[in-house]
Amino acid sequence: MSARDFAISVVGTLRHNGHQAYLVGGCVRDLLLGREPSDWDVSTDATPEQVMRIFPETYAVGAQFGVVLVPLPKELRRSRSNPEAALRPASLDSLHSGLSSGEGPAAQIVPGHSHKACVEVATFRYDISYSDGRHPDQVRFSRDPREDVERRDFTINGLLLDPEKNEVLDFIGGQEDLRAGIIRAIGDPELRLAEDKLRMLRAIRFAARFSYRIDPATFKAIQKLAPKIHQVSRERVREELTRMLTEGQAKKAFELLDESGLLNQVLPEIEAMKGVEQPPEFHPEGDVFVHTLLLLEKLPHPSTPTLAWGALLHDVGKPPTFRHAPDRIRFDNHVNVGVKMAGAICKRLRFSNEDTEQILALVDNHMRFGDAKRMKPSTFKKFIRLPHFDEHLELHRLDCESSHRSLGMYDFTREQIENLAPEEVRPQPLIGGDDLIAAGYKPGPLFKKALGAVEDAQLDGRLSSKEDALRFVEQQFPRDSSAP
Repeated sequence: MSARDFAISVVGTLRHNGHQAYLVGGCVRDLLLGREPSDWDVSTDATPEQVMRIFPETYAVGAQFGVVLVPLPKELRRSRSNPEAALRPASLDSLHSGLSSGEGPAAQIVPGHSHKACVEVATFRYDISYSDGRHPDQVRFSRDPREDVERRDFTINGLLLDPEKNEVLDFIGGQEDLRAGIIRAIGDPELRLAEDKLRMLRAIRFAARFSYRIDPATFKAIQKLAPKIHQVSRERVREELTRMLTEGQAKKAFELLDESGLLNQVLPEIEAMKGVEQPPEFHPEGDVFVHTLLLLEKLPHPSTPTLAWGALLHDVGKPPTFRHAPDRIRFDNHVNVGVKMAGAICKRLRFSNEDTEQILALVDNHMRFGDAKRMKPSTFKKFIRLPHFDEHLELHRLDCESSHRSLGMYDFTREQIENLAPEEVRPQPLIGGDDLIAAGYKPGPLFKKALGAVEDAQLDGRLSSKEDALRFVEQQFPRDSSAP
């Protein structure tokens, strides 16, 4: 049984028990576009309590909003679950934002069961006021599918599918907008977007992902409401931006963010790149913003989130360090400044420590490839030992192809990596702290210096045995230098 078959069986089971039930939302949109849905959603007039009675295993992740998760069969869960997402519970705010947008929780809710490993069953409802601009103050369950559709975000996401008859129920012109390639808010655009400000970012993301146009009235409402995006939790903003960066149309997404006024609100540091000149001998493509957009356009699909964010932020330190020197345009110390700025952005958007560390490493090391041929063997080997070095190498390739187009250092680095055996890059240490103690050295700060110097000499090919290493330490670090 496939996930599609299981979702259809959920619809059938609800109907067998006397309820209305349909496939709804993104999965219907994707089916009509000939795409394989990543999530399966069902809309029904059964209340959460009735759904939980009908299905033996369910998770009432948002019962007050009418949402219940029905897990896929175990064999399907194993193939569809994201092990990384399963370790990151969604916040209640994250859940509420997803539900109010007409889209289910985007991250793990129940330990061991990601949203992708479940069919989301939502009760027909209409929402009553959104005082905080993120999720409804109150919901009322309904028996009318039209009412349920009319409170959703965009027409292309408001379609219902009767899988038994293979018929689409379209109360809001969603099929016409799919054919025309238009992202249009359901009903009054300003009202619909004001209900949940996250919808502004979702409109940009959908338009970019599908290469659609945003309906003029909807786009005008986004421009008007853009300053209110700060009502959305920073985690949800980060999630939407990450999806824009990794879904294959990042350049288009950031152009729309810029045109809509949202870029200035969520990432003013990126907007600041516009108009910042670069030396034409290295960057014939144009200013820092143009260069960054070219990188985003060339991102591999799929891309890891950290590589995508590294590409976006690698030159974030250039605008504040720009100066016209007598010889040419310069960006003195832009890497160090960029690392600090990227760190502030990661903190603001509440990235995990692990992702922050990798994004900052990408920013910090992206200029080092220019010195690759001049590096000592020890320096080069330590360089390519950086965690996730494949991302560093890929960012360098993207950086080159989006500027001067010379891949000499990229090719050199790849060739060196291919010719180095793993034991040459990460050899077994010749000596350790116990060996230094046995040789009469007292534990202290000198140990780290001495062992680091031995490792460098070993990587450079100057030391190959324990005896050589101990003699080297005795020469470079006399015993009396280890005294407190």
